[in-house]
Amino acid sequence: MTSASETVRLTPAQVARQRRAAALRRTWTSFRRHRSGLFGLALLTFFVAVALLAPVLADAQGLEVTKATGGVLEPPSREYWLGTDENGRSILTLLIWGARISLFVGLLATLISMVIGTFIGLSSGFFEGWPARLLYRVTEWFLVIPFVPLAIVLASILGRSLINIVIVIGVTSWASTALLIRSQTLSIKERPYVERAQVLGAGRWHQMSRHVLPNVMPMVFANTTLTVALAILAETTLSFLGLGDPTRVSWGSMLDDAFTVGAMTTGAWWYIVPPGVCVVLVVLAFTLVGQALEEVFNPRLRERA
Repeated sequence: MTSASETVRLTPAQVARQRRAAALRRTWTSFRRHRSGLFGLALLTFFVAVALLAPVLADAQGLEVTKATGGVLEPPSREYWLGTDENGRSILTLLIWGARISLFVGLLATLISMVIGTFIGLSSGFFEGWPARLLYRVTEWFLVIPFVPLAIVLASILGRSLINIVIVIGVTSWASTALLIRSQTLSIKERPYVERAQVLGAGRWHQMSRHVLPNVMPMVFANTTLTVALAILAETTLSFLGLGDPTRVSWGSMLDDAFTVGAMTTGAWWYIVPPGVCVVLVVLAFTLVGQALEEVFNPRLRERA
């Protein structure tokens, strides 16, 4: 007869779920100790909420030039809190809808960059021989080539569209991630549990997918938040240079339009300052969150703190 106090046996799946939940609780507890990280998270949550609630906060018809009701470069007023652009459209409406494009490009380009960087970093660090050396040399080549000229050339070849800008940023910003993952992989594959798995007959794919990859994923996740900030800055730069999607409104395209109409020389500060401040705040938010996560996932940084 089984006693009531006997320990209930858990399935492997339940044990794995409990471990993941405990790891998440430990991560959140460590993250809450970083005030700068919490500030960045709150700021990031605000901008994400604005982007998701854009249809509720501002009418999409306000983006159409033919339906603009304001004056040309009208200063802030009760009707237009942040003034109007050269077409009479509300700057506030452009900012709200521009948040969607800027965040979308930043997140999707970062996803492409992380996938490429993680794959190349793992492959060049775990495997040996000329293929690994070739991947490492390709990574070095992308690190040496200046980002802006390379991105301008690719954007000019592919054309001006939102998806092309995402592809350009994604395929030109993976090198630093690959180098980071490669260094972590070289360290992890020399650890005893990986050697034991090799002695027990585990194949290379099993070692990489079950032992190496799970241990580098925290660094990948922390580096992702930092890469999003760089991707948003890259989108702003390319849009400011006139290589963005002309049919979409982003913070970068707003700065480009403001520069084209000479908003700075005419004193229309309300056309330049708001999108510039939004770019700075979003980049700051991702940077603060990324630095906090990097310290949480990196034991050496925790010890120094």
